[in-house]
Amino acid sequence: MSPNLRIAYRFLTAKKRAMLMSLSCIVLGVGLFIVTQATTKGFEEFFIRTILGTKGAITIEDEIQDTIRSMDVGGYNSGFQIQQKEGRKFIQGIQEPKLLIDALKQFPNVLAVSEVLYGSVTIRSSFKDESVKVYGINLEDHLRVSQLGNQIVRGDLEVFRTTPTGAILGLEMAKRLMLDVGDSFTLEATGQLRRYRVIALYETGVSDIDKYWVYLNIGEARSLLHKPTGASFLQVNLIDNNRAPADADRISEVLHHGAKSWQEREKSWLEAFGALRYSSAITVSVFTLIAGLAMFNTLAMIVMEKTKEIAILRSMGYTREDISRIFLWQAVLVLGVGCVIGMGFGALVTYGVSQIRLSITGIFKTETFVVSWDGWHYVAAVATAIVMVMVASLVPARRAAKLEPGDVIRGTAQ
Repeated sequence: MSPNLRIAYRFLTAKKRAMLMSLSCIVLGVGLFIVTQATTKGFEEFFIRTILGTKGAITIEDEIQDTIRSMDVGGYNSGFQIQQKEGRKFIQGIQEPKLLIDALKQFPNVLAVSEVLYGSVTIRSSFKDESVKVYGINLEDHLRVSQLGNQIVRGDLEVFRTTPTGAILGLEMAKRLMLDVGDSFTLEATGQLRRYRVIALYETGVSDIDKYWVYLNIGEARSLLHKPTGASFLQVNLIDNNRAPADADRISEVLHHGAKSWQEREKSWLEAFGALRYSSAITVSVFTLIAGLAMFNTLAMIVMEKTKEIAILRSMGYTREDISRIFLWQAVLVLGVGCVIGMGFGALVTYGVSQIRLSITGIFKTETFVVSWDGWHYVAAVATAIVMVMVASLVPARRAAKLEPGDVIRGTAQ
């Protein structure tokens, strides 16, 4: 142990209560920073997984038709014109889904594509009528771009494959209509009524989906909706979902169809989660700020109480830099211990929070707190503590370094 560090330790133990207060604030600041970031990030990641598992990474719909206007460049009647994009016209739906799917498979980041046809219908059971949306899918393709297979809570998808008039209903919809697997119901569209049987029930946790989406085989949906060709949209699954915005722009440019990434589609929710993360980080950083202020106050008191000792050290040949390091070492010792204990405290509380029962449905479904075990949360917590505590320690350390032995002896030290 170096002499500076040994002296810092001696000074530190002279103010145990004050240092313990700083230590406890650092522990709370680091620990709670980790916990709040783990929970907010955990819910955000769970929301993203839910969205990707239901709506896919990219949705492609509506053919783009550029509108062109001519501009006279060389002056009036110059005879030289250029064409310029002024806007875009969107033609609803996808006219040639098979050709588009073949083209999409050539993109290196595209993992799978599902053709979807949807329309509004009325569902009738023995107890209630409601307006819902029918989604016609090819089951094999749709399982590759969604988590539908993992969202089934009752019934069997194998039966759905072999039952043309079978349907998959959301659990919330089934409860409202008092339907269960094996029950029959009718769908009314374009003036005709058709009877179907509930083959399976799914639950995504997203209320707008579980209440209103009915899955049919795409052939049956075409017949019901009188749409023998085309598709409403294509749902795309990617190898790297974080590249969705760039891929969507490229797909739109090359294939002349509107492509929307999940980041753009869920922008408002992602911004809300981001704001929540920042606000919680700022709130719990108050503990670290208090630790910094406590450290400043404690070191300032030590400087005033140890002026004679500082004068003796200066007389023995210690430089101003040595005196400054002695006081900074005190902050480093408390900060180091506080960060280590704080990270352990944060990990322990995070695990405890993850075991708490919490039933949430609406934008996703979970039965417990969802946490994210991310090392960057620990790095950010420690970095915040280092900045606040060390900045607060610089002023008393510099003040101690400016003390002169002669001023202390004369009683004129400031």
